[in-house]
Amino acid sequence: MHTKLEHWKDGWVGIELGIREEEIDSLIGLLTMLKNEPDQHFHISNEYKEESGVGDIEIYVQPEDQKSNMVIFGKAIAPDDSISDPK
Repeated sequence: MHTKLEHWKDGWVGIELGIREEEIDSLIGLLTMLKNEPDQHFHISNEYKEESGVGDIEIYVQPEDQKSNMVIFGKAIAPDDSISDPK
């Protein structure tokens, strides 16, 4: 896996996550574990071989009373296409 933190001009940041083909089944397995054991969680952690970057991403089942601030979109869009407002 590889992560990259992107600092956008408007003050927001983005996280890019690249996953190797051979890691996909492991990630699916961990997500399935969360589905079956919602009180569990897992981490995607850095190997800390670089000077700085994304250190850790914790994945958990969001509690019902926790406000959402992100949405999942589908397949990537072409460079000239636009994203429709999810509202």
